[in-house]
Amino acid sequence: MTITPLLPYALSFAAGAMIFVVVEELIPESQRGNETDYSTIGAMIGFVVMMVLDVALG
Repeated sequence: MTITPLLPYALSFAAGAMIFVVVEELIPESQRGNETDYSTIGAMIGFVVMMVLDVALG
């Protein structure tokens, strides 16, 4: 019963970690050059914006 309130946060953290791994490892086109972290963070921010719009607009 004590874990139930923390479950949504744990699942969202796991989903974020999976998205990070997919962008970092499986999309090589975004990893060209020396600044690979910028493209990964940009993809994650884009995903967050997409999810916020999805929830806000129904």
